[in-house]
Amino acid sequence: MSRRLYFLVPDIDTAHTVVDHLKQNDVAEDDMSVVARDSVQTSDLPQADVTETSDLVGSAERGAAAGGVTGVVAGLAAVAFPPAGLAIGGGLVAATGLAGAGFGAWASSMIGIRHDNSQIETYEKALENGQVLFMVDVAAERVDEIEGVIQQAAPSAKIEGTDAPDKNAD
Repeated sequence: MSRRLYFLVPDIDTAHTVVDHLKQNDVAEDDMSVVARDSVQTSDLPQADVTETSDLVGSAERGAAAGGVTGVVAGLAAVAFPPAGLAIGGGLVAATGLAGAGFGAWASSMIGIRHDNSQIETYEKALENGQVLFMVDVAAERVDEIEGVIQQAAPSAKIEGTDAPDKNAD
């Protein structure tokens, strides 16, 4: 299983140093992401994608659950109170549940993509002050080792999280 480490570094030069140290210790660039305010030049650093910076995934999951429940209830209501002259089978319940889940996921993801990830919102003030946020995915058994690498590259970095990452959790 992998874990996601969150930490701030004070500036872009330190960010480059951290990336170099992580690469030297066999952390793939695909497992690193940085977030900084728009005025900070980070194009040569591993960029966070929309699933990491927005509430897209969480919103889609919540929407699928709510839509699925709503669809099942609507299907059960149609079976219990069928329109005049129609024989409705149990497959309708499954179909409305799936349709509701799909619609709920889609509609909620359209809303979620416009909202910041709650983890990143925690660091908003630091980002406004020019610091750079790192998100690094590492195998659970390497967390202590990689924390040491980060501390060596950026002694002022405070590693604040070891959450399971949203993407490709083993």
